[in-house]
Amino acid sequence: MNTKNSLSHTKKYKLVLSAVHMVYRLVNSTYNVQELSLRLCRLVCQFIKADMSAVYILEPGKNKLLLKALFNNQINILVKKKKDLEAITKEEKKVLDGFCIFDSHVLGLPLVADENVGAIILWRKKKDAPFSDSDREMLSAVSEQSVTAIKNLQLYQEQQNIILGSIKFIGKLLEQQGYKKQGDHHTPVHFKIVKSIAEKEHVSTQNVESLYYASILRDTGAIDVPYDILSKTSQLTSEEFRVIKRQPTRSAELIRPVAFLKPVLPIILYRHEKYDGTGYPSGLKKEQIPLGARIMAVADAFEAMTAQRTYKTRLSVDEAIAEINRHSGTQFDPKIVDIFIKLSKQKKFRNILSLTHK
Repeated sequence: MNTKNSLSHTKKYKLVLSAVHMVYRLVNSTYNVQELSLRLCRLVCQFIKADMSAVYILEPGKNKLLLKALFNNQINILVKKKKDLEAITKEEKKVLDGFCIFDSHVLGLPLVADENVGAIILWRKKKDAPFSDSDREMLSAVSEQSVTAIKNLQLYQEQQNIILGSIKFIGKLLEQQGYKKQGDHHTPVHFKIVKSIAEKEHVSTQNVESLYYASILRDTGAIDVPYDILSKTSQLTSEEFRVIKRQPTRSAELIRPVAFLKPVLPIILYRHEKYDGTGYPSGLKKEQIPLGARIMAVADAFEAMTAQRTYKTRLSVDEAIAEINRHSGTQFDPKIVDIFIKLSKQKKFRNILSLTHK
């Protein structure tokens, strides 16, 4: 028996098994194709000891490059601009067309399920050791695991888009029927305000995405509020206000069955809470209130104060900023207000705030 050869096979098996396990862990902790691509190209580059790696994703159902993730052992970047994606080499095009490359210093595999979903390519410098059969087998094992994950994430994203499309349609229908007051709910502007604050607070990409969905879905519960209350131009009675206060809970109930929107629920449910504990629906205070809800509260208030309404005077941008500052520590988180005030002195953010007057 050749002991050396047996040990070599054992080592190779352990390496392949380890690679598969790492991809499995990666897949189960990643929730979108972009993030998976970035992390996957970093993983294979480091595991197979390449000089550079790239993961390519094709648009589902089309032979069109959608994005490219790159890693050179230092920088991990995502390329999405059309002109940058069009500038690919003959090697890249070959692998994207479904062919394999097994050269001494280039390894390339298409990612194929029932269709070609993308590719993985690794490079080594000419002065470095050439890729081995073990490297090729490792990349093949990783590719087999990855292609299923990419297909599943694409399907998941497609389902998300369908559900969100339906919810947005309901929102537009409500607006057309008069369920939203004139001047309210500039969703793109609202989210730009929220996103700017969140990024200054170093909120993760995934949580910024949740804030985007919250901006879209924040008033879903309005469908259950009588039109005569929502359209009322005079002060609400105590009973009418009790109905309005049930809206966040109802909004959360309506979107609760949608699994991928679970992180959005606390933002929508608690965005009317106040920092001093006098808000609703649960009387939470300070850090008991989710960070996303504290950020939303500032954006909501600014938008409401600068909106055109028949029953109150519309505040200017400066007046609304001053009002938010005045309620720092009572209605709003002082830290979030501080970020908002600092941002309001920057021209780009100031231009965003002025959009609520259009």
